[in-house]
Amino acid sequence: MPAFLRTLFFVPLLMLTAASFAQNDEQYPVDPDSKPQPDVPKGEVLKFSFERSKIFPGTYRDYWVYVPAQYKADKPACVWVNQDGIQNEAPTVFDNLIHKGDMPVTIGVFVMHGRVKAADGDAALDRFNRSYEYDGLGDNYARFLLEELLPDVETKTASDGRKILLSKNGNDRGIGGSSSGAVCAFTAAWERPDAFQRVFSSIGTYVGLRGAHAYPTLIRKYEPKPIRIFLQDGENDLNIYGGDWWIANQALERSLVFSGYDVTHVWGQGGHNGKHATAVFPDAMRWLWRDWPEPIKSGPSKNDYLNDLVIDSEDWELVGEGYRFTEGPAANAKGEVVFNDVGNSKTYKVNTAGELSEFLADSKRGDGQAFGPDGRLYTAVGGTNQIVAYDDNAQPTVIAEGFRGNDVVVAHNGNIYATEPAWGGTGESNIWLIRPDGEKQVVDKGLKFSNGLTLSPDQTLLYVADSRTHWVYSYTIAEDGTLKNKQRYFWLHEPDTAEDAGPDGMCVDKDGRLYVATRLGIQVCDQPGRVHLILPTPNGKVSNVCFGGEGGTTLFATCGDKVFKRKLKVSGAQEWDAPSKPPVPRL
Repeated sequence: MPAFLRTLFFVPLLMLTAASFAQNDEQYPVDPDSKPQPDVPKGEVLKFSFERSKIFPGTYRDYWVYVPAQYKADKPACVWVNQDGIQNEAPTVFDNLIHKGDMPVTIGVFVMHGRVKAADGDAALDRFNRSYEYDGLGDNYARFLLEELLPDVETKTASDGRKILLSKNGNDRGIGGSSSGAVCAFTAAWERPDAFQRVFSSIGTYVGLRGAHAYPTLIRKYEPKPIRIFLQDGENDLNIYGGDWWIANQALERSLVFSGYDVTHVWGQGGHNGKHATAVFPDAMRWLWRDWPEPIKSGPSKNDYLNDLVIDSEDWELVGEGYRFTEGPAANAKGEVVFNDVGNSKTYKVNTAGELSEFLADSKRGDGQAFGPDGRLYTAVGGTNQIVAYDDNAQPTVIAEGFRGNDVVVAHNGNIYATEPAWGGTGESNIWLIRPDGEKQVVDKGLKFSNGLTLSPDQTLLYVADSRTHWVYSYTIAEDGTLKNKQRYFWLHEPDTAEDAGPDGMCVDKDGRLYVATRLGIQVCDQPGRVHLILPTPNGKVSNVCFGGEGGTTLFATCGDKVFKRKLKVSGAQEWDAPSKPPVPRL
């Protein structure tokens, strides 16, 4: 074990008595790198303020910029961001570690939380944004740093005129904080691992204040991200209305280990303060920056669902981009996939070699689509309120009309199911059945916004996404094609930044797993309705999914102005194919 890790783990626990850890009498060895050292070049700390935020409107905050003596303005420097201003003797630690080569030349940005000033400070309080900015989930704070504060830092210069240049590479950037500032740091890296990959978390508030108690669960379900995390906490940390900090930090650490993250921790007996964090901060920086500039990688996860699906060497691959809005991917018996560019009313085809061509020049704002057992492409055409089938020569035949469909699926027996949402938030959401003879009827209504739909592999169940909720409904299909035994069945995760999960397009694999395009990514559910895995897409967007390609083992995803694909270990179950019974699930 390296010397610094021996110090890190054993000195606080073996050299100090339990009494010395009493919450008001904590004592820790002082790392020499936390104190100014002779002959070490000293950086400077500059103070600024920022009050032009559009993400947190009306806020005012101070921030400090540490510029190391070794920094030269000929190339961007690494970046360290810390919430709640300067903590843990960071400028001195950086001076010493940069001088020794234990961390790269790094510019520190130490920022306070925002305050909205009261018009009359003598008569009213400011609005304190700390919990809102720090404890809240979602990407708001990361966006604030990346779009507003760090660009403002780059408008400044050192006192000798050196222009401040910051690296945009996530491998060159770290972020840290204590308490709510710690969960804020983790959230910034979680939401934007392309921008922040090294996290220092001291007495982190991973409890039920604004949703951070969900992290231990989400970490286990998400495909691992390239983040390295150092955790510190003590057993006398807070245990109040929002939760137990000590237990929450341990739960977070166990989830990170389970999911293959590069994580270490220092547990002690201290309370909710920065004493222990200050003592271990130099070791934390050495550990977080070790091996730089080697990229940080995630390790193997113990999530069996993930390992059963994902091929380690196969990541997302771009199929095409530059569209106005992509929707409705569908695969035919050859493995060819078509998708709509709804904004431009065009439909494209991707052959099994990955070559992209235009299939339909005017799809009249076609939305959801599916191939039928007859080989035709069935499309819900919003521009004409019709369900239209196109043959191989793109010649249309109207199958049904009189309602504005959204998504469509065609069963092996020729029955067509289509959703008609409550467009504009008015009216009722309907589910339509169109039989092979053209007869149509509403077979269910009442969902808030019926959207994507698909069939179970044995085609005895119809799954329908309700986009204004976090549910996917399950129906039993009766012999005559009508629906019964309606249940809000598949429970989905929703982001903190929305009131719903936004479930949209869906597909299933031959083992019965359901893949749902949601606001958080592609949520993969087992047959009993539980989310086991979340696959984020490269651009953070997804509206619909389908299996296609050679052997039906490639997952295609329409993602805003882009389309991506990814090869998996499993094969998709296609609705036009003969029904197949999936294996019995673990209950």
